[in-house]
This record gives sequence, C-alpha cells and structure tokens, in this order.
Amino acid sequence: MREQTITSLQNIRVKQWAQLKERKHRNKEDRFIVEGIHLVLEALRSDANVETVVYDLEAGIPQELITYGPSNIYNAALGKAQDDSAAPVNVEWIAATDAIIRKCCDTDTPQPVFAVVQKREADGLQALLGAKSALVVVVDGVQDPGNLGTIIRTADAVGADGVVIGKGTVDLYNAKTVRSTMGSLFHLPVVEGNLTALLPEAKACGARLVSTSLQASHSCYSYNYCAATWIIVGNEGQGVSDAVQALVDDTIIIPMRGQAESLNVAMATTVLLYEAMRQRHYSK
Repeated sequence: MREQTITSLQNIRVKQWAQLKERKHRNKEDRFIVEGIHLVLEALRSDANVETVVYDLEAGIPQELITYGPSNIYNAALGKAQDDSAAPVNVEWIAATDAIIRKCCDTDTPQPVFAVVQKREADGLQALLGAKSALVVVVDGVQDPGNLGTIIRTADAVGADGVVIGKGTVDLYNAKTVRSTMGSLFHLPVVEGNLTALLPEAKACGARLVSTSLQASHSCYSYNYCAATWIIVGNEGQGVSDAVQALVDDTIIIPMRGQAESLNVAMATTVLLYEAMRQRHYSK
C-alpha cells in the first residue's frame, strides 16, 4: 500500500498525468486516464491494471471507493476483516488539490477522483477466435468517440464476446470514448488491429462476417446470428471501407418504415446486437 499527497501543479507526476490527455502520450506510455467515481470503481472491480488513484485532498476518498482504499488494503495486510477481500493491493493512492485534478481531467467540471490505468495487452484476439459461436462487433473507421463508446457499452449489455477495432477508428482511450463506455471497457475484450489481417483469421475459424447494406436482400430480422457471427459496422459517413467490405460473407438491411434517411451507427449496431441476443437467448 502506498499513499501520499501532491499539491504542486509543477510536480513531475502531475505533468505526466496531464500529458495523457493527448493520444501520442497515451500511446507512448501505454496508459490512460479514467475520470469519475463510477469509472474508477469499475476499473478497480475489474481486472484492469490500475496504477494510481488520485483523489481530492479536501473531500477525501469518495465513499464508493473506500472499500478499495488504503485503509482496507492495510487491514488486509494485517489479516483483519475488510469489506471486499478483492481490493487491489498494488494501487498507489494520492491526495491532490482540485487544481491538479482539473489539470489532468478532460471534463470542465471533473469529479473529485481519477485513475491512471495501463492499457490492456493485445491478447484478447485468440480468445475471440477460439470462442464457440462467438458474437463479435467489428468497428471499421468510426470517428465519433461517443459512438464507439456506445457500441462497446451495447456489446457488453447483450453479452457479446468482444469488440474488434480497426485502424482509422477514433482512439479507444480517448477520454470521451472511455466515459461513453460507462465502464464496459473493463467488462469484455476490446482488441485493436488491422482488420484486413484479422478478419480472414476469423473466417478461417468458422465465423461469418456480416455488414449492413442498402442493397442487401436479407432483413436484419431474418438473418441467423446463432452461429459464430462478427458484425461489422463502419464510418458514420462512408460506411464500411471497400477493403473490409470485400471480406464480408453476408449483407443485411435494417428496415425503416418512417422518413428518416438512416440510423446513427451506434443505434444501428444496437438494433443488430439486440436481435442477435433475442435469437440466441429469447427465441422460445
């Protein structure tokens, strides 16, 4: 258990944390910032590699995080009872000023806590390839962080096996993306990679690749999602890229009876995933 206090905005640790707001520094350090009580709690509850929790010096550790805080870790080391025996023991807890928290967080009015978390190792792909009847969402070039976060959150909600993110997609560890996942980022495998290399591997393992198309002959409600299915969704304006579309096995269309021209990519993904869940778990 390590606990300390930092009050200077010029502290080297503070400068390093603030740099993580930029993608190039997140990539260089393989770390990212998680803001707010709920997301920090989800990171601590999961198998995420939380390095540091920074909380407001005046307010103290938020009540929701007390179970995982230094006092419980200390009690655990002494063999005393605590509220949650799973509290991670290698987390560094630092009290800091409100000014430091504001400097390191992306939101204008941040909550009084954030965490520094190591990125996951890219080892989730083999689990997805080997999963029987896997349901996977593949994201090809989605640019809006809110859309990407919502797609990950929906995949978590329906019990999908994972999400694969292709190059050209908004950064998974963008602060807005992380917030939009509402903690689902820590609940299922999210793999980044080159789709033109990864998708043939999925096909070789028996997965069917499916995407939406206005020219599709099958409705999304008549398609069978019960076998291993990788649902590919594309850029908000351009859709799935030509190189990825060339690998697709089946195309489907989401029928619309009103006058809307199209659905937001996150909404469309939600429609497809919930139909897949209905067929897999609620068809009787």
